[in-house]
Amino acid sequence: MGFRGFIVLVVLMGTGGSPTAAVSLKDESAHPNFVTREQKDPTVEEGRGDVMATGELNPSHFPARRAAKVVQHYLNTRYGSPYRLFGLEDVHSATAEDVADTGRRYHLQISAHEIISNRTQKCSADVFFPRGEPTQPPEVKASCEELLQNTTAQEEALYQRYKEGHSLLSAQYIPDSQGHIEPDVMPFWHLSIVASSFIMLHESTENTLYNMAQVAQITQLETERKELKFDSHMLLHDMVSQEILHWKLLFTWSPAEGIKVQQMQQIPKPNH
Repeated sequence: MGFRGFIVLVVLMGTGGSPTAAVSLKDESAHPNFVTREQKDPTVEEGRGDVMATGELNPSHFPARRAAKVVQHYLNTRYGSPYRLFGLEDVHSATAEDVADTGRRYHLQISAHEIISNRTQKCSADVFFPRGEPTQPPEVKASCEELLQNTTAQEEALYQRYKEGHSLLSAQYIPDSQGHIEPDVMPFWHLSIVASSFIMLHESTENTLYNMAQVAQITQLETERKELKFDSHMLLHDMVSQEILHWKLLFTWSPAEGIKVQQMQQIPKPNH
């Protein structure tokens, strides 16, 4: 998707850069929802011919899986945390309908996967892609209540460690070029995926399919407020265009308030 300039977004709920190394995950099972730039999702090519089909869709083809991927981003923006992260395990059925001249609605039966607890639940979801200019983000209705295990104690411990600590978090290249993530940084990898889901949900259309690729940089900022505050440079992979997109994201997080996105801005690719 093309550059849209500067966006300011505040989310009322509980999303600086340097060149990135190529991402090559050694253990793909540890990151089942993230695809490297070299990997292509075969469902994108298989479903190109029925992008605007209506009625019953092939659940393994691009239109159904693209809509289901939007549900994943939605679940992360609603319920995600450093210790709760959602992925898409399977699409069981999908239908699409044109809604007058306003857009297209997808009705889905999916299996959502809470990755950290390794729990799966079948869920129903509706995704509506509006038509017209300016482009509007999709509208999603979905609920997977069985996956919402209590993570309050873990989140509170992480929050207190970095709120009361003498040094501020600063990390880059998560994961590194070998796919490695230090255990102490893993909660912030999860937090970054959840934060980037606000971008991926906002930017999704019927012609995109986004995954998180890498955190190029994340820096904790000093603040007098209760929330932890982070400035980050995220790399997102659009599996349709095979582009790696660079985004600057300023966000806060606390167990009580969840993630609040303060600014997000697409930035030019670094010159090598």
